[in-house]
Amino acid sequence: MYLSVDIGGTKTLIALFSKRGRVIRRKKFKTAQGSKTFVQELTANLEPFTKRKIKSIVVAIPGIVQKNYSVKLGNRNWQNFDLISPLKKLFDCPIYFENDANLATLYESYRLPGKTIFLTFSTGIGGGIVEKNRILPESNSFEPGHKIYHYNGKDKEWEDIAAASAIESFYHVDRATSLREKEVLKDIAARIDLGLPDIVEAYHPNTIVLGGPLGKIFKLYEPYLSHDLSVKYRRPKRPNESVVYGAFLYAKQKEQR
Repeated sequence: MYLSVDIGGTKTLIALFSKRGRVIRRKKFKTAQGSKTFVQELTANLEPFTKRKIKSIVVAIPGIVQKNYSVKLGNRNWQNFDLISPLKKLFDCPIYFENDANLATLYESYRLPGKTIFLTFSTGIGGGIVEKNRILPESNSFEPGHKIYHYNGKDKEWEDIAAASAIESFYHVDRATSLREKEVLKDIAARIDLGLPDIVEAYHPNTIVLGGPLGKIFKLYEPYLSHDLSVKYRRPKRPNESVVYGAFLYAKQKEQR
């Protein structure tokens, strides 16, 4: 069996996979604000899984991973955050850390031809780049949300224009997924359209997957996107669980090496 741990900005999801990739058990809990409290709650939630025969664990980090040990969680600003030590006390198996967007891309690109870019429109805009079921090196420096664009008379970073959080703030709603009006959907498409041409020109993907909360309403604004005929745009296969399924695939790849 394999364990996937997706550390999110608000929730952390633990998924136990069979060797064939079926989820046997899920457990979700709120991600604490403080690192010490988070470690305590994570280990408490992982404790029941110690009775299982775990072959490996993959932990998805919303930030920077260095040498499979030192990490920086972008949504908490926890620097040099040691998670591997407490996990090793619980489990006697290989433990891997990887960026969450890379893992989501790995799953969403699985068995797709050519190069796939996954973009997550959430609190910010992140993403990953995968080709032939492998995370490409340039994926680790892929930060499309920080590129500057001119919109509504102002120069802003793309994520301050098109991230789900920016759209929610502009339209004064709690969830971007609640937006349904035609003119609003056209505006969402226009905001997303700002960054897509630069990504296509720089990386030449065959497929771009639009994820995060905006991925859930992709079919609603998709008709208003300015489609580049060389690229196929699509919604995620599993909008809420791309990361944990990608972590399972990553574990299997590590096992084969």
